[in-house]
Amino acid sequence: MAERGPARHQQRRRALERRAEELRRELVEHGAHPETGALRFDDDAGFADRSHTTEERSRLIALVGVLRAELEEVERALEKIDRGQYGVCERCGRPIGDDRLDAIPWATLCIDCKRRGRR
Repeated sequence: MAERGPARHQQRRRALERRAEELRRELVEHGAHPETGALRFDDDAGFADRSHTTEERSRLIALVGVLRAELEEVERALEKIDRGQYGVCERCGRPIGDDRLDAIPWATLCIDCKRRGRR
């Protein structure tokens, strides 16, 4: 049986902190500012490469958006731990199950509310 309570939250905090660092590192590797998601592009592409460059930029913008959104969710979960609100469903107020938090430590909804949201 997994630990519960403060010790388990501290384990999840460490996992969330590691994930936040990984996400920041990925953002920087893709040329994005880790806090804002702002991108830097090299405009030296020749005329023949412009359509390819535009396609690559679109992919990069989408990827950076996903990474930045996940980083915001991770940071929000860390703030919730600090406020003592971690692991509580934002929709119904019930505890989010340990299995769900183990799989997605930044989850904001319990599995029941998440399923209802998909309908």
